[in-house]
Amino acid sequence: MLGSSFGSTNGASINPDTAKPYGPDFPAITVRDIVAAEKALLDALGVAHLVAIAGPSYGGYQAFQWAVAYPDFMDAIVPVVTAPKAQNVEKSLAELQARLATDPEWNRGRYYDRGGAKTVLTELRVEMLKRNGIEAALAERYPDTDSRETAIREQAVDWARRWDANSLVILRRGTIGYDTAKDFPKIKAKVLYVLCRTDRLFPPAIAPRVMSDLATAGVEVRYFEIDSDLGHSASGPEHAKWSPVLREFLVPLMPSLG
Repeated sequence: MLGSSFGSTNGASINPDTAKPYGPDFPAITVRDIVAAEKALLDALGVAHLVAIAGPSYGGYQAFQWAVAYPDFMDAIVPVVTAPKAQNVEKSLAELQARLATDPEWNRGRYYDRGGAKTVLTELRVEMLKRNGIEAALAERYPDTDSRETAIREQAVDWARRWDANSLVILRRGTIGYDTAKDFPKIKAKVLYVLCRTDRLFPPAIAPRVMSDLATAGVEVRYFEIDSDLGHSASGPEHAKWSPVLREFLVPLMPSLG
């Protein structure tokens, strides 16, 4: 994923023009650019067609983008805990940048020789994990509040160690203007849209509008709601609750799964 610390080129990558990390000078990319890079990779590998494109959250953004940008390239998409458009991005981006700037190592995003600005990054990750339902996910294993908090912080520290703060800015900025709903009539793929009952980022309340807009555009679409207390993070640990639906959806496209 272009721009991601776990993907290809990102803010920590070396800019060949300066021999230093791109940092805040990384080009402003969009979800469309990310998908175009993935398409270029598949072209280079000689992959001419995909059965399905599936992804949660930002991966779901990409699934929708694939369907409208390259409608003949796949038979189906499975966008999970996500939406076909982003909202309030400019505000959330400004808030993110202001928060990162409170780290004494930030230096306007040029922190690679200053320690990496990991303090605020860790705090942001703790908040994100809690917002995404990790407390419910860890409640059985860590019934004690203090031990649960320790486990959450350990996860956040490990993630922050491997993640570059500029990638947060790059990817958040990349969703400015993201709106595939207006291009729904271009979609030829079948759609399995999956949300979670307790997801606060993409609540099930958005489903009726998305389903109606897809149906109006002539798209064959199915909806499934994961019954889970794990919120935005449910699709992974609660895979058993929706994998039968996914299999049923894919079998006509991949008879070997039957």
